[in-house]
Amino acid sequence: MVELVWLIPALPLAGFAVLLLAGPRIGEPRAGGLATAASAGSFLVTLITFGGLLGLDAAAGGAGGRGGRWHTSTLFEWMPIGGLEVDAALLVDPLSMTMALFVTGVGTLIHLYSVGYMAGDPKYSKFFLYLNLFLFSMLMLVLGDNLVVTFLGWEGVGTCSYLLISFWHERPTAATAGKKAFVTNRIGDFGFMVATFWLWTTLGTVSYTGLAATAPALANGTGTAVSLLLLLAAAGKSAQLPLYVWLPDAMEGPTPVSAMVHAATMVTAGVYLLVRLNPVLTDDALLIIAIVGAATALFAALGAVAQHDIKKVLAYSTISQLGYMFLAIGSGAYVAAIFHVVTHAFFKGLLFLGSGSVIHGMGDEQDMRRMGGLRIAMPITAGTFIVGWLAIAGVPPFSGFWSKDEILLAAWEQPDIIAGPLRVGHLLWIVGLVTALLTAYYMSRQTFLVFFGGQRWDDKVHPHESPATMTLPLVVLAGAAAVGGVINLPLVGDWLVLEHFLDPVFAHAHHFSSPTATKLALALVATIAAVGGIAVAVAAWLRSRIPTERLEPALLENVFYVDSSISKFVGGPGMAAFDAAAKADKRFVDGAVDGVGWLARFVGRMVRPLQSGYLRHYASGVAVGAVVLVIWLALRVAL
Repeated sequence: MVELVWLIPALPLAGFAVLLLAGPRIGEPRAGGLATAASAGSFLVTLITFGGLLGLDAAAGGAGGRGGRWHTSTLFEWMPIGGLEVDAALLVDPLSMTMALFVTGVGTLIHLYSVGYMAGDPKYSKFFLYLNLFLFSMLMLVLGDNLVVTFLGWEGVGTCSYLLISFWHERPTAATAGKKAFVTNRIGDFGFMVATFWLWTTLGTVSYTGLAATAPALANGTGTAVSLLLLLAAAGKSAQLPLYVWLPDAMEGPTPVSAMVHAATMVTAGVYLLVRLNPVLTDDALLIIAIVGAATALFAALGAVAQHDIKKVLAYSTISQLGYMFLAIGSGAYVAAIFHVVTHAFFKGLLFLGSGSVIHGMGDEQDMRRMGGLRIAMPITAGTFIVGWLAIAGVPPFSGFWSKDEILLAAWEQPDIIAGPLRVGHLLWIVGLVTALLTAYYMSRQTFLVFFGGQRWDDKVHPHESPATMTLPLVVLAGAAAVGGVINLPLVGDWLVLEHFLDPVFAHAHHFSSPTATKLALALVATIAAVGGIAVAVAAWLRSRIPTERLEPALLENVFYVDSSISKFVGGPGMAAFDAAAKADKRFVDGAVDGVGWLARFVGRMVRPLQSGYLRHYASGVAVGAVVLVIWLALRVAL
């Protein structure tokens, strides 16, 4: 069954090809149905391949520490260049299958949702063309057997994000947001490419099985340098400090794009890359990754508490949740990172699609201050959104509680000493706990502003529930967000399904060392923090016991003025510097090139009279030359 892996990316690629050639003729809604069928077929093949992987002997020996559960499918020899041999190959192992399952599963639900959401759009078929290409690119990224194939998918999702974020490019803000995402991600691409080159020149391979086998030969300094380059790459794709600035503006794209890019696919690519290359990561680099993740989680959570756009809240929330994933990686808890990637795809995909349903029902209104009481007009959307809210807030037994609690426990166990008994892990845990409280607060604020309280919308607006193509994915995702934690419950060892499945992929499997009493105490504290955040939101936004203007200072509403400061710099001194550089380029670089051409023309004009084409001129020249030569020789002899 594992031999069918090539069909997983091939089906959405085929959907893209058909829509490219005949999309406008196929028309609405059949173009959406075709794209959804291609995605659903990919999900079905992923399930079959996953079943084949489970049929392999997990205890058998395998490359790179994977046991027997791995299979490489080589499509063709791609780059046989000297000592560099890169195959277009796909890798089937526990990590790639875990990623492919939720990418295709959630991706299919987003495709189905888009059939209703994009109805009536003049570029209907083009949207699904891009969406299928996006899915193909992400699958190549997670299924690639080596860094080069992964980079193909990496660049593919970057290109598709540009096309989808700026899909409504007639809006200047959407066009700018697309360019901003594209340019920011190129910074991360630099880190990816240099890390790939360095690994090749040092270890002589770019395949993941080869890197897992040879990584112990890396010197610590080289390993740390490569790890930091990979962190730069991951920070660009997964929107970590300081490269997060593209993601909030990416909300300019259609809401299904927000769900696809920011929940199930592109933004998790950086997390996947670091987890996949875990044998390369050094202890020094892991600490830096943990600090970046914790700082990003807190920073973005503070920004989310004062946003008014329903999608901007979720955008900053996504950045914050990605910070949790980086904190898990930096703590060595790779399973916890992937666990949160999966649960995040469920509840954040649900929340984005739920916000899209609200926007659809409210006539494209996105300001939460003009909503309120929508649970009555939109009961399905409200009910499913509430499930997503409880999951991301970390309320047990919803899925987000289990994955977030595992990350906080991993942070707590960081062993590095700062001073006396205080450990780095304790500080990271405190940051994660405060972020958890803020998450519960700002998601409660959003839920109350949108679905509770009195009507705040204009009488011309008539809220209504979305069609079945949009509400069905909401119901399915709500179910997954509610019970998705069962894939890795810590209560009984045999219930750690995801951990046992993924452990063979990692060079150093992480095992929690805290006693049960400590685990329960930390889980209780995290739950109290979540309940506390919800209680503050209830007091402020439902019972008006706290002046809400105090909770929305301009500093947080403008997210510490980081993005606006960058924009002012780029539009002011930055633009002036660019203009100066362009003038210098024209004067010196172009001038040097033009000068070489002028010199060649000048020499040509000087030499041209000597090339008259008359034999007598050439004979005279030879004679004069001979006389000069004889005179010169005579003088030398005389002297």
